[in-house]
Amino acid sequence: MSPAPQKPRRLDARSPFVVDVRELGRRPGAMRELERELPAADLLTGKGSLDAIYTAESADLELQVRLESVMEGVLATGVVAGSLVGECVRCLDPVEVDVNADFQELFYYDKDTLTAEEADEAQFVVEELLDLQIIVHDGVLLDLPLQPLCAEDCPGLCSECGARLAEDPEHAHEAADPRWAALAQLKVPDQEH
Repeated sequence: MSPAPQKPRRLDARSPFVVDVRELGRRPGAMRELERELPAADLLTGKGSLDAIYTAESADLELQVRLESVMEGVLATGVVAGSLVGECVRCLDPVEVDVNADFQELFYYDKDTLTAEEADEAQFVVEELLDLQIIVHDGVLLDLPLQPLCAEDCPGLCSECGARLAEDPEHAHEAADPRWAALAQLKVPDQEH
């Protein structure tokens, strides 16, 4: 006996990621383009989040999307652009990173045309609404570097004291070979001959 189909979740039409596709009227060939600002904070939190690396303080990203009605559903093609502030992984200085993420996703009208495996991975039109948050999030996630750098040759911080090596390139600590550490503890009294 197969499990009962899950009821699709309701979408909040007030969300900046939710788009009304009612005017496409399920007529293949109908098209609509739109632009809107998306709060970056909503993209950086949640599953697969980057909020440990990037901050979204006063950051909004610009969304441009083309919605096309096709036989199976609505094809969403777009780009998300803007910039986020991250932290250099070597010296911890703030670094501004540009985002320019492309995406394309087919939102299906009907689950019955798909296999169970395909339906698990697919996005759907729910009550004539699309939720772009997952595909926009994934696009931004793939576009951002996981290890942002303020400069390719950033020397980072001293591993012993935390000093910024860019400010003092000659910075060094006298380090004894650990193999001789036991000998350093020995004190030989001066002997007179």
